[in-house]
Amino acid sequence: MNALARIATGFVSAVVEAMEELRIHRGRVLLSLVGVAVAVCALATVVGAGAVAEQGVREVSERSGGRAATAQFNVNASTPPDPAQLNAAWGEVLERYGIAYGSRIVYGQLTVQFADGAVPVATQAVDPAYGVIHRVRVSEGSWFAPGDAERLAPAIVINEPFWDRIGRPALATNPTVELLAEGGVTAVVVGVTPKTGEWDTEPSAFMLADAYAAIPASGSGGMMGGQLPSFEAWLDQNQAEPLIEAIRRDFAGALGDGAQVDGFRSDYAAFGEDPLLFVKLLVAGVAVVILLLGALGLVNIALVTVRTRIREIGIRRTFGATAGRVFFAVLMESVVGTFVAGVVGVGVAILLVRSPLMTMVLGGAELEDLPGFPIEAAIVGLGSAVLVGALAGVLPALAAVRVRVIDAIRF
Repeated sequence: MNALARIATGFVSAVVEAMEELRIHRGRVLLSLVGVAVAVCALATVVGAGAVAEQGVREVSERSGGRAATAQFNVNASTPPDPAQLNAAWGEVLERYGIAYGSRIVYGQLTVQFADGAVPVATQAVDPAYGVIHRVRVSEGSWFAPGDAERLAPAIVINEPFWDRIGRPALATNPTVELLAEGGVTAVVVGVTPKTGEWDTEPSAFMLADAYAAIPASGSGGMMGGQLPSFEAWLDQNQAEPLIEAIRRDFAGALGDGAQVDGFRSDYAAFGEDPLLFVKLLVAGVAVVILLLGALGLVNIALVTVRTRIREIGIRRTFGATAGRVFFAVLMESVVGTFVAGVVGVGVAILLVRSPLMTMVLGGAELEDLPGFPIEAAIVGLGSAVLVGALAGVLPALAAVRVRVIDAIRF
């Protein structure tokens, strides 16, 4: 107990002494720590910005393949199953395994009457959960709500080129479009998805699966125009493989003999290689370079500083300061100083990463789940500051230990 008390007392006294030395030599210390603060700020900013960029890459991948873990199931049968039986079997499977997000998907087309003529429009028939699974962004209006399935006029979500083609009407006015089908069908536009790039110039639309199947032109001849839908489910990533096998087995069993169901993961996380590996390596490489530059500059300044304090250190030795005491005192001066610089650097990094300009540059304005400043960035920044202080303080501390009493007289 006494030994621990002595160690704690010695540590606290060394820290207090280091802080006093930093106060006395604050002008010189400030100049020597500016580089460390800048390096830590850059390091924490790179790590924090990397988290935003990583989230951007993840969300782009999830918009195409679904969130981790998204599984897709395809039904194969010599005789197409009854649509009601197929839908009931899928609903039973989702309920049995407690899956909150599942969707049917059919790729087809609708013929839309525009002002300049009738145009076939690529259409995806989906369930409302598709928007959550694939992070569908809606720039105007909203994605499908549960009540949209009860509409007499089917709801559609269109893309921006489609919206341009009908004159960009305000969605609050419930704009409608005419679908060329037997008897004529009027659809209500409830949402608009933004353009995905310069190549996105053709109109397209989403429609609820049941509404699409009920349209005579697309629904005649069997399930959704003769097409069997594919099915997607967002599963627990830790149990994805056994769940896929269980769903595949139970789904096929509910459809009866002659039906086969294939199941596989379609999300980015299912691939062996990490699609974010390049981003992570780039961030790590930049961080290491910044850290090394900060450490190198601090070592040079610290060595010069010790040479200016030879007389002071020599006098302290004459009053009985041991080599260990001198070593630890000089080392702690560096560590305490860099820790303070690290706090300042991390604070500035937080302001930079959370600034609107930085968010726009990194594409954060389009992120659905903009991450906060990562705690690991703050830990890395403060940890690197302390590490740099310790490493940079070793050489000056060794140089201080070698100072003799006679050196105080010479200087």
